[in-house]
Amino acid sequence: MDVIRSPAKKNKKKSIIFLLSLIFLGVLYVSARGQSDSIPNIERDKLIWGTVQRGDLQVLVGGYGVLRSKKQTLITSQTPATVKEIYLRPGAKVEPDSVIMQLNNPEALKNLEAARIALAKEKANLRRLKLSNRQKLLAEKSKLAELSSEYEVAKLKKIAEQKLVQNGIVSSITYQTTVLNVEQMKLRVNLLEEALEQYKAVNQEVENIQQEAINEYANLYRSAAEQVEQLTVKAGLAGILQRMPVELGQSVTAGQELALVGSKDDLLAMIKVSQSNADQLQIGQQVSVKSIQDKMAGKISRIAPQVNEGTIEVEITFDAPAPPSARPELSVDAEIVITTLRDTLFIERPINAQKGSQMELFKLDPENEWAEKKLISFGNESGNQIEVYGGAVENDRLILSNLTNFKDADRIHILN
Repeated sequence: MDVIRSPAKKNKKKSIIFLLSLIFLGVLYVSARGQSDSIPNIERDKLIWGTVQRGDLQVLVGGYGVLRSKKQTLITSQTPATVKEIYLRPGAKVEPDSVIMQLNNPEALKNLEAARIALAKEKANLRRLKLSNRQKLLAEKSKLAELSSEYEVAKLKKIAEQKLVQNGIVSSITYQTTVLNVEQMKLRVNLLEEALEQYKAVNQEVENIQQEAINEYANLYRSAAEQVEQLTVKAGLAGILQRMPVELGQSVTAGQELALVGSKDDLLAMIKVSQSNADQLQIGQQVSVKSIQDKMAGKISRIAPQVNEGTIEVEITFDAPAPPSARPELSVDAEIVITTLRDTLFIERPINAQKGSQMELFKLDPENEWAEKKLISFGNESGNQIEVYGGAVENDRLILSNLTNFKDADRIHILN
């Protein structure tokens, strides 16, 4: 026999099922709402993000420094002195004969005057000696001339008596006496001529000795004159007066620096690079040097062997003459090209990202509404870009902003 169910029981059962469904949906809603409420929100305009790109990436090392003159002249004081006048200040353009300052040293002036008087005295002694020698030489020549005349008379007498003795007019003894006298006269003339030559040689040697004394005093005078001349400090080089560590009225010692002058056109750059990058530096690497106005291309010509305050100094020579705005001591920045990575992934450097490190960054979804935390591995640095080793692929968009306030969140919600 069939059992007939009442409509009331059917309605009651439907009500129970409907109620259970409402409860289930409510639980799902509450659960979903609670999960959504646990995800932090951030406004879109407060974020900086970048896109992972693929291509060639130049590995760059940055540095900073100044331009320096390849040719420099360090001017020092040659004697103790006082700065009497200053005509030029650092930054002034100079020529080799430009006067920078005037020093004062009374002792140097006194030594110059004493050397001048001593030299003049020795020169006067030489003139006096030459005059005396000339007078004595004239006297000796006069004696020789007189004796030579007597010798000629004796020879004539000998010739005359030689004819007379043959005719018996002059005795043989008289003639022989005359012959002997001629021979003696000849010997005396020869001796006097030889003595005269020796006398000339002696006089010349005495004059040479006196001339050597004059030369010594002349050297002393030149040295004293140079010291006085050096009191007028000149640039000695065409360029820029770079440094002058003295002031008006200051006393300086011998050897103390007065000024530094460097050429303006023949420049190089002295760049400081972090010692952590020292192993990547090589002579000949290309460098881009930037000032406020210009950009100059060059290459590393020297690497300092020592570390100073955590940096290595490298010398950069330029491929072309420096532009007109470049001048010694001008501050510059530099980028050294270490190598070029071919077909690699890279992105703009996130805040606090370092070479060879790992960092958790938030990756944006295609709709830019959500961002999920990812562990990103970085490789080489290149200025404001850095190589991506792992954790992301080409065209991924990563938030580069510093989100330390969300370090415990795995996802964030992007608000428009």
